Amino acid sequence: MTENAVKTELLAKAIDITGLAAYQAHSVVSREIIRKPTGTVSVFAFDEGEGLSEHTAPFDALVYVLDGKAEILIDGKPHQVGQGQMIIMPADHPHALKAMTRFKMLLVLVK
Repeated sequence: MTENAVKTELLAKAIDITGLAAYQAHSVVSREIIRKPTGTVSVFAFDEGEGLSEHTAPFDALVYVLDGKAEILIDGKPHQVGQGQMIIMPADHPHALKAMTRFKMLLVLVK
């Protein structure tokens, strides 16, 4: 996808967002929906026990939980999040994620 793109098949129609990334055994699946100079929007599906190791990002990240439960560490502090909940991971703060059950999230990165 180009740096300033939106997936054309998703434009101007209602979409079941939970279906944009399918669960796969022992895997993390992601699908980028929007990439703009000002940020990105992606959907992720994590199998139970899968996650993302600790890292930092130079911009704020909003996680909205679509399905399941996860533990998100921000600055070493654990946060339990479940379906219908959101959490904001501040720019330049270390964070990590582990799926406690199969877990889907919408990730919005704002530069």
